[in-house]
Amino acid sequence: WRASRLPAEVQTELRNKILVARGSVKEPVDYTLIERESENLIRQRLKQDANLAELDRGFVRTQIVEQVKAQYQVVPPGTLRRWTLNFGRRGAGLGQETLHARVKFFSAVQSYAPETFAAIWQVGPPNGRRLQMGPMSLAAESFHEFKIPPGLLDENGVLTMDFLNLNDTALLFPLEEGLEVLDPEGGFGLNFVRGLGVILCWLALLAAIGLATASFLSFPVAAFCSIAILVIGFSTGTLRQVIEEGGISPVNRDTGLVDVPRAIDRVAVPIFKGLLWTINLVRDFSPVDSLSSGRSITWGQLGRAVAQILLLMGGLFAAIGIWTFHRRELATAQGP
Repeated sequence: WRASRLPAEVQTELRNKILVARGSVKEPVDYTLIERESENLIRQRLKQDANLAELDRGFVRTQIVEQVKAQYQVVPPGTLRRWTLNFGRRGAGLGQETLHARVKFFSAVQSYAPETFAAIWQVGPPNGRRLQMGPMSLAAESFHEFKIPPGLLDENGVLTMDFLNLNDTALLFPLEEGLEVLDPEGGFGLNFVRGLGVILCWLALLAAIGLATASFLSFPVAAFCSIAILVIGFSTGTLRQVIEEGGISPVNRDTGLVDVPRAIDRVAVPIFKGLLWTINLVRDFSPVDSLSSGRSITWGQLGRAVAQILLLMGGLFAAIGIWTFHRRELATAQGP
């Protein structure tokens, strides 16, 4: 209702980017190939340089994996990078729809001064009608969106996009978020209802945790335990950092890893891995972020939220509470 008071051009932008349910298509990443190439490169480096064997293998592997990934991410000056995005069966219904490309890249040269980079995009089938867009002036380390006119998908629902680097420095497009194309899948209302459904699953899990702890603890202790579980749920960043560093002991500044894991590290890392896996079953949903950015919350995501949050985790706590309450001696009969 308040958006109706905005200027017409702002309302159009709002309907196209926020008050809509947009699907996302990215180029698939072959992580198996990256892992295989990294292992081959590690073996070659160990044969060529015996000193590498003295370094932490995890640190060496991380560095080499990043080098291999750079081959797929970096666009040197004067070269072209091609993305092939397959919309599958959805492509048949997008012939007259305007798509939006979302781009993010990094510059090989770090500069504190504001700087923009020239970008030319060629969109369309390689052997058919192609549209050149640009040159655009884009800033590094931030997301940019631009429109893709309709009619540029081929007969198989595949969109081909080429980026030509006209700059004097190399640009890096991350594999996970370098380029994605957003297409309209539905309206905001039904998407909003699905988002509320995910949030309702979270609230149901909270209720199950509170009832389970209250079945065998006093009110203050039950409240404390419930809050402690929530704090652990919000500590995924700390858990992930401990797992990546290999422990909670002091970290070597050169390698970024624990030098000699102590007994507590050998116990903590497997426990933290299990905790992180369990927490991600619940946290692996972002309805608020999706709604605020106009992303589609699919029925599949809602069904997965019901299965993982409500039935699996909520059902587990409910079963613990029911069993405990059933076995608990609520009162003792007093003799005459």
